[in-house]
Amino acid sequence: MVGERGLAAQLGELARALQDEVSFDDTLATIVTAALDLIPGAAQGSISVVEQGRSIRSHAASGELPVVLDTLQQKFQEGPCWDAVWEQRIVRVPDFRDEDRWPRFSRYAAEAGATGALSFQLWVQGENLGALNLYGAKPHAFDPEAEEIGLLVGAHAAVAFADAKQISELHQAVATRDVIGQAKGILMERYKITDQRAFLILSTVSQRGNIRLRDVADQVASTGNLPRSP
Repeated sequence: MVGERGLAAQLGELARALQDEVSFDDTLATIVTAALDLIPGAAQGSISVVEQGRSIRSHAASGELPVVLDTLQQKFQEGPCWDAVWEQRIVRVPDFRDEDRWPRFSRYAAEAGATGALSFQLWVQGENLGALNLYGAKPHAFDPEAEEIGLLVGAHAAVAFADAKQISELHQAVATRDVIGQAKGILMERYKITDQRAFLILSTVSQRGNIRLRDVADQVASTGNLPRSP
């Protein structure tokens, strides 16, 4: 059992470490590493990001198993991560071999080598969500103490996760704006047209070809040519 003073000191170190991280991926890796160090019974872990309420992406996975399990949850649209981000703050799985909440997922999870699991909701914004997922080395690896410590780790992680997500989205928005500006400049110079006309061309190609505006601009900026519509 982790002593209260020792745990408080370790959580303080985690908070400081998260403040020092500047990138989204580094922040998530720090969260997973700390969870594996602090939460009793945790052998592997990852952070799952659910985008638009349907697509799961695995981040900062400590090994192959968390990635496989995220793929299975994506396939079957069920599992501890789904319940953690949508319905409950925390989900504990004593043994996947005896788990009946998600019949299809549990069967394949057990076959993949998963025993027990512990999932914590980290972040919710509209249909975009995040969860910390931990997996034990043996069945019944997680007890109430693991849940309590996990909630404390999750509280620190949730703030850092949300901040890192916002910073990442801001950087992406700035990058998108820059590449669109480059593409418009190329079209303005080539066809001697206005800024508004160049943007209209990019938008029209995007809509007619069902291609993201950022991808259209990327191709123009990198090749000088507009993508061909299907």
